[in-house]
Amino acid sequence: MLLRAVFCHELAQISYLIGCQATGEALVVDPNRDVEQYIEIARREGLRITAVTETHIHADYVSGVRELALRLGARPYLSGAGSEEWRYRYAEETGAVCLHDGDDVMVGNIRLDVIHTPGHTPEHISLLITDTRSADRPMGILTGDFVFVGDVGRPDLLERAVGAAGSMQESARQLFRSLQRFKQVPDYVQVWPAHGAGSACGKALGAVMQSTVGYERLFNWALAIDDEDGFIQAVLEGQPDPPTYFAQMKQVNRDGPRLRPAAPPARLSPALLSGDLQSIGVIVDVRSSEAYAACHIPGTLNIPWGRSFLTWAGWLLPYDRPIALIADETLVQPVQQILQLIGIDDLAGYWAADDIASWGCSGRPYGQIERCKAQAARPLLELDGIAVLDVRTAAEYAAGHLPGSINIPLGYLPGRLDELPQHRPILVHCESGLRSAIAASILISGGCRHVIDLCDGFRAWRTLDYPIVVPSS
Repeated sequence: MLLRAVFCHELAQISYLIGCQATGEALVVDPNRDVEQYIEIARREGLRITAVTETHIHADYVSGVRELALRLGARPYLSGAGSEEWRYRYAEETGAVCLHDGDDVMVGNIRLDVIHTPGHTPEHISLLITDTRSADRPMGILTGDFVFVGDVGRPDLLERAVGAAGSMQESARQLFRSLQRFKQVPDYVQVWPAHGAGSACGKALGAVMQSTVGYERLFNWALAIDDEDGFIQAVLEGQPDPPTYFAQMKQVNRDGPRLRPAAPPARLSPALLSGDLQSIGVIVDVRSSEAYAACHIPGTLNIPWGRSFLTWAGWLLPYDRPIALIADETLVQPVQQILQLIGIDDLAGYWAADDIASWGCSGRPYGQIERCKAQAARPLLELDGIAVLDVRTAAEYAAGHLPGSINIPLGYLPGRLDELPQHRPILVHCESGLRSAIAASILISGGCRHVIDLCDGFRAWRTLDYPIVVPSS
């Protein structure tokens, strides 16, 4: 048996290629939309992908199951468990086999034993993997978003992300019962989850990519709680806000993702920059926050290219309008590929960073954003009329914040601009400066007249021992 784990840093997501070297057949588990990587691994190892499966209907990225099935003729194996509303609607089209608790599937000499493990989602399954050519017991269990290293999948997504009112309590109860079944798996079995640290599918995921059932029994907080009601309270407490795009992903992956567009976005004429930019769509400037603050085209959104780009693109970009980019030409294709992971396919084109000069040539003024560090910002708080906006999460805000500040987490800011005094100067901050830079571009585009970005953030403010409000003990 051959096992290859494929880690996607932007999604903190792990997919797997499992091959039977004796027969040359291979299975891909929980693939994302970048299917070329699995095809290349199979080619390199002398395997052919004959089967593809996933543990559940994912919320954080577009699944690659349908694409692998249609491109390669691989047989999909999809969960047939769960409610009618969350059944795969493309199963028949692709000739999928629906899996239920107790089923088994053979891929060459590799056997997959299906365990229905609802809780994170109603249809969730886990797969015990046995190399029958050399063993009669399983080597590992593919747990998807059920059991992570040090954590378990959150049971609140259907309610908080999709709007299934009243479902999180029952999902948490199902998750507790699924964990009791997990405890019956032998301690030596390896745990191969679908996410690592940085994913929003749990609240405390470990950075190690695999574990064992025995280790998780000893050290996973969720497996240490034997009281069902206590578990429900603990698992629902402190879950991070789900990004807004999760609802879109659930529906896309249930109904059947379209094939990924292959054509690269075209370079747009600089002359368009002198026209009505709103008619083009949402314009995203992916340059650094420093470059954007110094000189940008008014009305554009700044999401700097980097590790967090995909997260904030998912929170802030629409699915019903075209997206145009302002980016260095070397970044256009990587940005397109990353956006496609979450189904943002409608790219109207791009302007290269040096095309920004065309805006000035048309006689229009550039936009600028004032940036300052904590040491310079402290005197500003003593001025009459200045507002302080904290765009960190509610949990971060509750743990300590600037006196008199307003808390609107960044992901919700575009829909809550009317809560701000747009006629007054606004000092905006986050923890380190990344989120506040994005927020500043939203504020300026939304009509705020004077925005100041606290570019070294609350972290620097706290380090300087400046006044903060902390919860009473």
